[in-house]
Amino acid sequence: MKRSRSVILATVTALVAGGAATYFTGNASAATACAPAWSSSAVYVKGNVASQNGHNYTAKWWTQNESPAIRSGQWDVWADNGVCEGGTNPTASPTASPSPTSSPTPSPTVSPTTSPTVEPTGTGSLPKHFITGYWQNFDNGAAPLKLAAVPATYDLIAVAFADATATQGAVTFNLDPGLATAVGGYTDTQFKADIATLHARGKKVIISVGGEKGTVAVNSAAAATAFADSVHTLIKNYGFDGVDIDLENGLNPTYMASALRSLRSKVGSSLIITMAPQTIDMQNPQSSYFKLALDIKDILTVVFTQYYNSGSMLGCDNNAAYSQGTINFLTALACIPLQNGLRPDQIALGLPASTRAAGGGYVAPSVVNAALDCLAKGTNCGTFKPPATYPGIRGAMTWSINWDVTNGNGWANTIDPHLATLP
Repeated sequence: MKRSRSVILATVTALVAGGAATYFTGNASAATACAPAWSSSAVYVKGNVASQNGHNYTAKWWTQNESPAIRSGQWDVWADNGVCEGGTNPTASPTASPSPTSSPTPSPTVSPTTSPTVEPTGTGSLPKHFITGYWQNFDNGAAPLKLAAVPATYDLIAVAFADATATQGAVTFNLDPGLATAVGGYTDTQFKADIATLHARGKKVIISVGGEKGTVAVNSAAAATAFADSVHTLIKNYGFDGVDIDLENGLNPTYMASALRSLRSKVGSSLIITMAPQTIDMQNPQSSYFKLALDIKDILTVVFTQYYNSGSMLGCDNNAAYSQGTINFLTALACIPLQNGLRPDQIALGLPASTRAAGGGYVAPSVVNAALDCLAKGTNCGTFKPPATYPGIRGAMTWSINWDVTNGNGWANTIDPHLATLP
């Protein structure tokens, strides 16, 4: 997310294909034996087999703490192999340890739920499909707003941005004096009251870390601790519901994952964790941002990649470079994380609210709606059609709420009602 950004031109030549050794091969007898029982604390990779409630399930990609009995739909992480015999205690640990190609930081053990209607972890009680908008804590020509003046069309509001401190990894928050002047005065007490007001309206508010000029670096164990502790302090002091990672000057996935898991252990399962990578950051599963998303998949709420200021990029078909500012660009690039490990409910489309909000890549909100239709239902696509449909696609994000208000609220007013038409 930028106050003003330079255009990044990049061409990515290949996607990384996943794969792993099979955890359980079953047997050739007429009655299929049950694989070792699924464990909420174990890590499973593509091809691993586990049993739960008398069924065998095969993992389609990296997963941890995602119950096979719940997460075995057409587009979910587990494939149901059918009834098995000779099952063991469903809570027992596997007899062999899966072997992922990289070792993500383990998460705290969380007791699995058996309800098929429960939301994925880290949703913070957000709607099935929702709109996210960034609220600008500065005055740059877009309409200055107090937080309580955010239009009701926004479900998740990301406050941009936290400030770095002298301690590496630590952050704080300060209301911008220029913004306070522009809105006729704004104090810390009023800001906290506005967060409470948004909560009363059923909205969620998170603190965003980074941005174009952000200098937060989490590159050591000490910095990870400082980050987790300082964000936790902000959550307690202001009532934030979570944190957004928008580090546009690089990140260390190992230490950031450690920091976010530590924060999760302090706050609990209601913590919202979002990420706003630039387009190039989500082209390859081995890149730092993509790797972070996969490594914290079990606690990650949503990734809204910034599909703008990017130039042309390869899509998941790896056949051609798609031009930003088109429906093909949105669907072909959103398809990459969807085909490489993230769930549909963890993907949203990030776009500028107006031509003034970014250097390039703006599309009309009607095009955003068409892209959501294409991804969720396979309709209204451009010349590119994804290899599958993703009914759980989470929604859309914009930079920024202020620019949308400046432009007459056309962005959110067009997309918000359309979300109700998605599966």
